[in-house]
Amino acid sequence: MTSDLTRQPAHVQLQALDRREISSRELLDLHFDRIDASQVNAVVTRDDDAARTAARAADERRARNESRGTFDGLPLTIKDSFETAGLRTTSGAEDLAGHVPARDADAVARLRHQGAVIMGKTNTPAYCQDLHTDNSLFGRTLNPHDPERTAGGSSGGPAAAVAAYLTPADLGSDLAGSLRLPAHYCGVYGLRPTHGLVPARGHIPRPPGWITSSDMVTPGPLARHPRDLGLLLDALTTPSPAENSPWLVKLPSARRAVGQLRVAVWAEDVSCPVDRETADALAAVEQALASVGTNVIRTAGPVGFADSLRLFEQLLHATATAATNDEAGAAELAAARDLPEDDASPRATFLRHRTQTHRAWLRANEERLRLREKWHRFFADAQHDVLITPAAPTAAIPAGNRTLMVDGVERSFFDQTGWANLTSHVGLPSLVMPVARTADGLPIGVQLVGPAYSDRTLLLMAEHLAPLLGGMAQGVTGPWSG
Repeated sequence: MTSDLTRQPAHVQLQALDRREISSRELLDLHFDRIDASQVNAVVTRDDDAARTAARAADERRARNESRGTFDGLPLTIKDSFETAGLRTTSGAEDLAGHVPARDADAVARLRHQGAVIMGKTNTPAYCQDLHTDNSLFGRTLNPHDPERTAGGSSGGPAAAVAAYLTPADLGSDLAGSLRLPAHYCGVYGLRPTHGLVPARGHIPRPPGWITSSDMVTPGPLARHPRDLGLLLDALTTPSPAENSPWLVKLPSARRAVGQLRVAVWAEDVSCPVDRETADALAAVEQALASVGTNVIRTAGPVGFADSLRLFEQLLHATATAATNDEAGAAELAAARDLPEDDASPRATFLRHRTQTHRAWLRANEERLRLREKWHRFFADAQHDVLITPAAPTAAIPAGNRTLMVDGVERSFFDQTGWANLTSHVGLPSLVMPVARTADGLPIGVQLVGPAYSDRTLLLMAEHLAPLLGGMAQGVTGPWSG
């Protein structure tokens, strides 16, 4: 069994540890062997000595019938944007090539507190600022299903590492679909939790040492099974001792039994068209749920797609300016002042958002809260439990491409995250899960969305849906795994 254990989901690996079928040290070495043999370039920094020390300590605790927490002795990797004490953290940027933090990011500290063995860091584009995972420090991360396709970004390293069985799970981050797009492209499960549940302190691109973070960035787990996402969510919502927190989050269970959940499907929108294979995959999900008696309805969506995306972009560009140096900030202000009033180009919009007044931001934030209320009414008034949408318009695009083709029609490169960004600025829990394959064998995912703090309902729905679909939804990867 041990030779195949790295291909099992995290909860199965934990069961093997608890039954003493394998030691933490042996399990760690099996994963190191897989990383050594891998060609996907997902794990870019290793921590062999510290990981083996942590694994040995977990084995000793287990021998004494003690446990440190949910993940005691389980090897995990961490996206290189999260600071890790004593272990290089670069966020894919050359100017941080030698950065070795003195403390863990809060989310990392929570995983360590639950006994996780951190064995290395996974690749990300420089400062998490691309939808492809490639940088001048470590190069490109390959998609485990097809090396000519992108792994997505910015959590491409975490998603590829999970898909290629280099790690049972990873900690990623999501600001503008950064976790969900790679999960979709690589055929794994990815959860953006309700915003605020998991602290983002210690996440770069806010500069090392900053206490604050973006008002939208959300750490979240990637894994090969929805049950693993649930275990990770438990750990990531449990404060570590260093936080000195007086509270503990207890997320509610689903308000209905899984077979009675009410599901809405938002399958298409003219603002962000999807290709035929993606539409077919979504229809198959709808049919599978209906076949077991699930209440499924079609919806045109709770909010206007284009207006929501416009607001998201305004808030995104605003939060991205926090760490801009004074010289660059002054140059942007001057450039914005020089814009003709009738200039509606993407560059003009970008500059205006980057240099908006505090009054303008306050009004945008008010609009965000009103948008959140619309989502709340959609779920509460109509008694919807879950909304299912496309995860992205297509399966993984060719590596390095700066255009997006949808059934032969060129679309904006950033349409890749259009569906994901419906929820990015309003902070709703959103889960991407694999459901099908294209004719070329590439994964296709869907996105499950719920009201605030309904994270467990999404996990329940994903676990209910996976066996109805089989294959891709149950963690079966492609013929090329690197």
